[in-house]
Amino acid sequence: QVQLVESGGGLVQAGGSLRLSCAASGRTFSIYAMGWFRQAPGKEREFVAAITWRGGMTYYADSVKGRFTISRDNAKSTLYLQMNNLKPEDTAVYYCAAKNTIVYITTSNLYDYWGQGTQVTVSS
Repeated sequence: QVQLVESGGGLVQAGGSLRLSCAASGRTFSIYAMGWFRQAPGKEREFVAAITWRGGMTYYADSVKGRFTISRDNAKSTLYLQMNNLKPEDTAVYYCAAKNTIVYITTSNLYDYWGQGTQVTVSS
C-alpha cells in the first residue's frame, strides 16, 4: 500500500506559478512510477505529466508542455509539479498517482494509488 498526500494548491493570478508536492508513505517510493492528473468541474480527469521510477524520463500533455515540470526526490519520497505561466484553463483539482512499474504511464485507470487532490485556481 502507498498513501499519497498532495499539497501546494491555491489561488494564483494568470501568469503566476505554483509548486505542487505529493508526499508518499508506505512502500518504497522509488519503485513506483508517478503521475499528475487534473479534473476541472464538469470534465473528465485528464493526464498532466508522468515520470519514471528513477526520474530519468518524463512525459507531458501538450497543454502543459513548456510550462509545467514534473520531478521527484526519492530520498524524500516526494513528487513535485512546478507550474509556471499558469492560465485560467489550468484551474482544476490536481491529483498525484502511483503505480509499481518502471515505465511512465499516461492512462489514469492503470494507476493503483491516488491522493485526495489539491485545488488550483487561476484567476484572469
